[in-house]
Amino acid sequence: MGIMMMLFGLLLIIVCICSALLRWNQKRYSKKGLPPGTMGWPIFGETTEFLKQGPNFMKNQRLRYGSFFKSHILGCPTIVSMDAELNRYILMNESKGLVAGYPQSMLDILGTSNIAAVHGPNHRLMRGSLLSLTNPAMMKEHLLPKIDAFMRSYLSGWDEFETVDIQEKTKHMTFLSSLSQIAETLKKPEVEEYRTEFFKLVEGTLSVPIDLPGTQYRSGIKARNNIDKLLTKLIQERRESGETYADMLGYLMKKEDNRYLLTDKEIRDQVLTILYSGYETVSVTSMMALKYLHDHPKALEELRREHLAIRDRKRPDEPLNLDDIKSMKFTRAVIFETSRLATVVNGVLRKTTHDLELNGYLIPKGWRIYVYTREINYDTTLYEDPMIFNPWRWMEKKMESMSYFLLFGGGVRQCPGKELGISEVSSFIHYFVTRYKWEEKGGEKLVVFPRVSAPKGYHLRVSPY
Repeated sequence: MGIMMMLFGLLLIIVCICSALLRWNQKRYSKKGLPPGTMGWPIFGETTEFLKQGPNFMKNQRLRYGSFFKSHILGCPTIVSMDAELNRYILMNESKGLVAGYPQSMLDILGTSNIAAVHGPNHRLMRGSLLSLTNPAMMKEHLLPKIDAFMRSYLSGWDEFETVDIQEKTKHMTFLSSLSQIAETLKKPEVEEYRTEFFKLVEGTLSVPIDLPGTQYRSGIKARNNIDKLLTKLIQERRESGETYADMLGYLMKKEDNRYLLTDKEIRDQVLTILYSGYETVSVTSMMALKYLHDHPKALEELRREHLAIRDRKRPDEPLNLDDIKSMKFTRAVIFETSRLATVVNGVLRKTTHDLELNGYLIPKGWRIYVYTREINYDTTLYEDPMIFNPWRWMEKKMESMSYFLLFGGGVRQCPGKELGISEVSSFIHYFVTRYKWEEKGGEKLVVFPRVSAPKGYHLRVSPY
C-alpha cells in the first residue's frame, strides 16, 4: 500500500511539473497581437504531435483557431497559414520582410549558401546559377541525352525479377540520375559512397536540431561533412587534371563565359541543392504515378497511347528529345495530378526580417511562417471531386496558370528545376509503360506524412508489355 501511495505521489508530481512547463511555455509566447494557438513544450514545442499526426494536427488546430494560428514546430516559434489568398501574398512578397525560413536542421545540413537559406543578391546568384544549368539549351544538348541514356539502361530487364520494390527502385533511380548529371565521371565505388551518405543526410534534414549522439540530426551533420570531403576531393582532382567536363559540376567550376562564378563552398552547396531538391519529388511522384495509373486503367490506357505514338515515329534505339517531352501533354497532366493528390511538399517556410503586420496580427521578427499549401490541393471550391484521380482536369492550359497552382512553390522561389524534374519523371514513365505491364504483389500501406512513403515497400510484379 505504501509503495502504491509513493508511485501515485510521484505521478502527481510529474503531472504538476508537466502542466507547469506547458503553462510557462504558453505564457512565454503570449505577446499582444499574436494569433491564437498552442506552443507545446519548451524547446520541443509541438514537433512530435506535428510529425506523428501530420494533416490531422493541422486540421484540429484549424478547427480550434482558424486558418491563421501560432505553434512551435521543428525547433522554432511558427505561424501557420492555411488561407489560399494569404499564402499567395506571402509567397509573392519576399521583398516585404518575408524571406526563406527553413528549419534549422535543414539549413545546418544543406549549407548556408543553399538556395533555401539565402535571399537578396545571394539568392539571385544561386538561383541564376541553377537556372543556367537547366535552361532549354542545356536541357536539349546535355541533360536530356544523359537522362534518356540512364533511364533506358536502368529500366532494362525488370521483368526478370519476381517482384520489384518500386519505392526503392525510384529512390535509387532518382539519386543515380541526378548524380550522373552532376558528375558523370564517378566510378561505381565513389557513387556508392555518395549514396550511403546522402540517404543519411536526407533523414537528418527533417529533425529536431539537437546535436546528441544517435540523433538523426547528428547523423545528418556527419553525412554532410563526409559529402563535403568527397566533393572537395573531386573538385581538386578536376582542377589538377586541367580537363573540361560537360556535366553540371563542370559548368559550375567553369571560369570563362560564366555569369555566376561561385566559391568552392557555394559549389558544394549548389550540388547538394540539386541532389536534394529533386530527390524526393521525382522519386515519390514516379512511384505514386504508377500507383494511380494501376488503380485507374482508363488513365493508363490514355497515357500508354501517348507514349506508343512517340515510339511509333522513332527508331527502336532513338532517344527521347525535348520535342518528345513537350508533346507528352497527358503525361504532364498525370504528373500534376499525382503531385496534387500525393502531396510531396506540404508547404514552404518563410521568416520575418522585422516585426510585421499580417492578417491583422503583429508577427515578431525572426518567427517562421509556415505557408501550408497541402489543403489547397483538396479544396472543393478549386477542384471538382478533389479526392478523385482525374488527370484530364489538367488538360485545360489555364489550370497551370491559376493563382492557387503552388505545386512547385511560388514567387521568386518557384522551383528552378521544375521542368528538369518533369522531364525525369516523363522519361521514367515512357520507358516503363512502353516496356512493361504490372500488378501489385501485396496491399502495402502507404503513409502520406511527414513523407509520402510505403513503410514496408511497394512491390510490383512486372512482365513484358
